Amino acid sequence: MKIDIWSDIACPWCYIGKRRFEAALATFPHRDEVEVQWHSFQLDPTLPEHYDGTEVQYLSERKGIDPEQLAGMLEQVTVQAAGEGLSYDYDSLVVANSFSAHRLIHLARAEGGNAAADAAKEALLSAHFEKGRDIGSAETLAEIGAGLGLDAGRVQAMLASDEYTDAVNADIAQARTLGISGVPFFVLDDKYGISGAQPADLFSSALEQAWQESHPLVNLTPASGSADGPACGPDGCS
Repeated sequence: MKIDIWSDIACPWCYIGKRRFEAALATFPHRDEVEVQWHSFQLDPTLPEHYDGTEVQYLSERKGIDPEQLAGMLEQVTVQAAGEGLSYDYDSLVVANSFSAHRLIHLARAEGGNAAADAAKEALLSAHFEKGRDIGSAETLAEIGAGLGLDAGRVQAMLASDEYTDAVNADIAQARTLGISGVPFFVLDDKYGISGAQPADLFSSALEQAWQESHPLVNLTPASGSADGPACGPDGCS
């Protein structure tokens, strides 16, 4: 079964949604047969590579919401994140454009498959929300890539070129085609869509339903045989 996930590194609910999905997947009996692929999405592609201000200032300017109200909203998100074992630090968060970081995830997939892309996604989300690192910085991205086992020179060369730019744009275009306007967004077996950082229980139910529909029970009773062979039920055996 294939799971496609669109998300942005600069999206707090995307990290929370990742944790909740992972919790559901960990208890899914067929988890070893599930392929997860991350897809790029940008909440604000107009954001400069580096923004000189805090997350509250940026969101206040972008959304026109009172800074005090925004601070309260971010505190609520921080509490939700803590419930999933994440330590958000908005005081240290560096507001930056995520496009280059998405390119790093594509490079990681090219070098090591979906598992490497997942590791890159995790490292970038943690760097942004927990460690106060600048995900718009080529130097930071090269360090993160090296920490994942990628060659730092290879990462730097990629970032200095337009490599994987088309791949990121293709993901964003595909999201638009599917009608995805917010993230995280999960697509199960090209059939079921789940929007947002839903509870783990909902992900568990969706995984089970998608699996059952793609792997229906096949009745092996021969056409010439008895439809009801010897069996036991609530009323006894026959």
